[in-house]
Amino acid sequence: MEKRDLEDIRRDYSLRELSKETVASDPFVQFGNWLDEYVASAPPEPSAFLLSTVGAEGAPSSRVVLLKGFDERGFVFFTNYTSRKAAEIDHERRVAMTFFWPELERQVHVAGVAEKTGRDESESYFALRPTLSKLGAWASNQSSKLESRSALEEKFEEVKKRFNGEDIPCPEFWGGYRIVPSRVEFWQGRRSRLHDRLCFELHEGIWNIFRLYP
Repeated sequence: MEKRDLEDIRRDYSLRELSKETVASDPFVQFGNWLDEYVASAPPEPSAFLLSTVGAEGAPSSRVVLLKGFDERGFVFFTNYTSRKAAEIDHERRVAMTFFWPELERQVHVAGVAEKTGRDESESYFALRPTLSKLGAWASNQSSKLESRSALEEKFEEVKKRFNGEDIPCPEFWGGYRIVPSRVEFWQGRRSRLHDRLCFELHEGIWNIFRLYP
């Protein structure tokens, strides 16, 4: 295999700074401020984040999913409840989220507990999805072994014929999770790797803010 020269790939960060004097006192407000700035930079997937879970054997796993909402209750995404990520959340509700926003030299790390959203909330979001995405949710046994691409396409066509232009309901096996955070860290790249890291930790209902070494 050809050797890749990765050792010399370096970038010095210098766009912004982050301090306790300028950060919002509420991590959800601060996250919203940063997310607005990131969306304004026109990235391809502004709501993408890395979700990390732990399975029954104690092994971690990660995948990129899309944030579909957040407020003072937590961060929401949707998935198939029979998927690997859902099975791992059933085993261990403590999860982690990582947002990487390279255009602004920023990261946000979230640690918390995942809980299912109410059925009404899942159905309300599902109703907003494009028709093909709704059909795809019904056609996919997410994370299960698949014989071939053609088998998936055949299943999709079967589902399409079944509903035949009618309203497509939200499957019982599909819905949302809300990650309720106990810790939120905001990371801002700085020169010479002396990055700014401000951490919010929840203690008895109050968010405590402190700085971390880079």
